[in-house]
Amino acid sequence: MPPLSLSPLRFSPEEITGVVGLYASNPEYCRAAGEYDPERIPADRVEADLREEAETEGCEVLLARDVQDRIVGLLCLLDRHPTDGRPWIGLLLVHGSLHRTGVGRLLAGLVEERFRREGRDGIRLAVLENTPVSLAFWSSLGWQEIDRRTDRRHGRPCIVMHKDLT
Repeated sequence: MPPLSLSPLRFSPEEITGVVGLYASNPEYCRAAGEYDPERIPADRVEADLREEAETEGCEVLLARDVQDRIVGLLCLLDRHPTDGRPWIGLLLVHGSLHRTGVGRLLAGLVEERFRREGRDGIRLAVLENTPVSLAFWSSLGWQEIDRRTDRRHGRPCIVMHKDLT
């Protein structure tokens, strides 16, 4: 797997177009999440949603790019969750054409290593209950289910997962 780079989303028109393409390449996720119709993803709404995320204290919205500078993924990271004080992955989305190629595994590893270097002992995320493929992916990386509850923003049933970083 060639190296990937992570950089903050700058909200240029080209980047927003690339992010819309990421969502469009993942129609199953779009349907499960219920935020965007995979047939008509409004760029202005995606941009507004990601700006809101990026402006939230302790949140980062990052683009993953390959060696040809193509956008291959999107990550939303939270430095400290308001409930448990731990870092969370709010979203890790890989271009649909790259599923099962190791890109998601590599991105998850980069995030884990980053928080490990910062001295964090664990990290969390929430998987939508109606996305068994996502649950299988995270479980295969050693993440463990620790709770079931609805997400804070949309009230969707989720499985909270944790991974020790020590």
